[in-house]
Amino acid sequence: MIINLKKYLILGSETDLDRFFSRAQAQGFLEFISLNPKNKVAHKEDVEHLFSALKILKKLPVAKPYVGGGDEAEALHICSRILFLHKEIEKLHEEERLLRQEMARVAPFGDFSLEDIEYIEKHGHRKVQFFCMRTAKSHATDIPDEVIYIGTEFDLDYFMTINPELRHYPDMIEMRIDRPLGDLKLHLSCANDSLKSMEKELKDFSGYIDFLNHILVELLNDHNLDFAKKDVAYPLENSVFAVEAWIPENKVGTLFAMIDGMSIHAEEILIEPEDKIPTCMENAGTSKMGEDLVKIYDIPSTSDKDPSPWVFWVFVLFFSMIVSDAGYGLLYLAIALYCKWKFPNLTGVGKRFLNLFVILSCGCIVWGVLTAAYFGLKVDSQSFFGKISILKHIAAAKAEYAMQAANGVAAHVQAVSSSPIVLSNEMLDQYSRDVLLEFSLMVGVIHISFSFLRYIRRSWAGIGWIAFMMGGYLFFPSILHATSLINVFGWVTPEMGKELGLQLMYGGIGAAVILAFIQKRSQALGEITNVVQVFADVLSYLRLYALALAGSIMAETFNGIGDYIGLVAGIVATIVGHLVNILLGIMAGVIHGLRLNFLEWYHYSFDGNGRLFKPLKKLKSRS
Repeated sequence: MIINLKKYLILGSETDLDRFFSRAQAQGFLEFISLNPKNKVAHKEDVEHLFSALKILKKLPVAKPYVGGGDEAEALHICSRILFLHKEIEKLHEEERLLRQEMARVAPFGDFSLEDIEYIEKHGHRKVQFFCMRTAKSHATDIPDEVIYIGTEFDLDYFMTINPELRHYPDMIEMRIDRPLGDLKLHLSCANDSLKSMEKELKDFSGYIDFLNHILVELLNDHNLDFAKKDVAYPLENSVFAVEAWIPENKVGTLFAMIDGMSIHAEEILIEPEDKIPTCMENAGTSKMGEDLVKIYDIPSTSDKDPSPWVFWVFVLFFSMIVSDAGYGLLYLAIALYCKWKFPNLTGVGKRFLNLFVILSCGCIVWGVLTAAYFGLKVDSQSFFGKISILKHIAAAKAEYAMQAANGVAAHVQAVSSSPIVLSNEMLDQYSRDVLLEFSLMVGVIHISFSFLRYIRRSWAGIGWIAFMMGGYLFFPSILHATSLINVFGWVTPEMGKELGLQLMYGGIGAAVILAFIQKRSQALGEITNVVQVFADVLSYLRLYALALAGSIMAETFNGIGDYIGLVAGIVATIVGHLVNILLGIMAGVIHGLRLNFLEWYHYSFDGNGRLFKPLKKLKSRS
């Protein structure tokens, strides 16, 4: 939920300043208002170095944690060594790359001594030169007799000459060799030895992550405390301090208890129109997981209602509908439970992410069972899995309704088990897809209707648009010559649905415009344009059906390929295919499951553009 914030002026004796801020940091519910928000104090150099060192260590293999003691000086010494080793290792990697590149360049000439070359040039009064030339050009050129062919590498011919004086030859590129191949190999060997030694030393430091993280947290707490004190004003020449702060309304009593015994007074002051009020969100359990999801897109404004629980549970539903496979859900659950067993000490966001993973897995299993979807396998309606599938029963009822309606029989029918009509699996599959398509649209109408209802006091026109969506759901089956579930279950006849739907559509549009005019006067003129917006937003929920259908077809296709190409190769192909499908399903479930919340649903019940409440509080190091 979103907690209202109050603005307080805190006045006190300068002698109690340090004690007050230390208590405020320990309590962690006051956000001090900066005198000049544009002035940002950079972290100390030690903090930046620790950040960099920890970033390096986290990329290394996990080592046995360091259990000894140590202070800030030791941590900074270790940090300096880590940064030095990392810098030297990067230099050695670059040197190794250049050495290998130079070795490849001079390798065609083999190993020789530069001293011998110098001796020949000095005492033989000759000039030794090295050349290269493209092989195709070399074959088409008359090579002078004094040019000695050495060899060919990578479409280049290599030559050398020993002449009384320096010579130049057309189309030949002279090569300068500062170090022969042997020297380069020796240098490379030394560089490799140094690299291995430094990499080993750096890996040994990976056990210091927790120790360095603890020191970093202490330094950050000191930095944050010093930064908060910079917001203090001294109106009476340092004898009295004054500071303004945001405080949640449910913490006001805690504030007065905190300053009890100190020469400090707190008084609520008026919130100015230009003040940017932070958004304080307090949630627990699944709502806290929903809060994590909400923050991905935007921070609610203080005028918003907290969408966290809504986003969480609807995201679980959408993700389950998109993946739509109980088999995949079982795999997700196995992975999630393994991660919970492997990392039992996770806290905060990491723990909530794993819990979200478990809930999403269970949602996929439940939805997969309801729709009889298991790794893309065909499920017979008379089998155990077919009988426990609600979708199969609804599809059978719809199929019987359609056949009996075509034969002029009464529209409403009973469950498939009591029907004398025999339905093929192919027919049930087709009607199952029709049911899922309609259910996706039904979910869209319900989801957006709740969005309108949440902010109905701000926008009375939402009543009209809810009626418009309901009318569209009732009316359009008659235009498409389709059978709706409300017809199958006997709630509304097709004729009544057509008539009532048309009335709700026109009446809803009129009601939306009239209510908007009553509430907003001249601003109501643009309300009519929401017809297209609302209609398009509802149709957007068809992606739930389309993505589920695509995943199902891909699973069936991979199963068919595996069955066709043989046992061993087929097993490999099927596994690889399903892994690809699982990856795509997760991507689609996350992206589109959140998108329908953040765009279509937020459109009618979310202001956003808020700033998160960030009180001064003590950071805790990882245990």
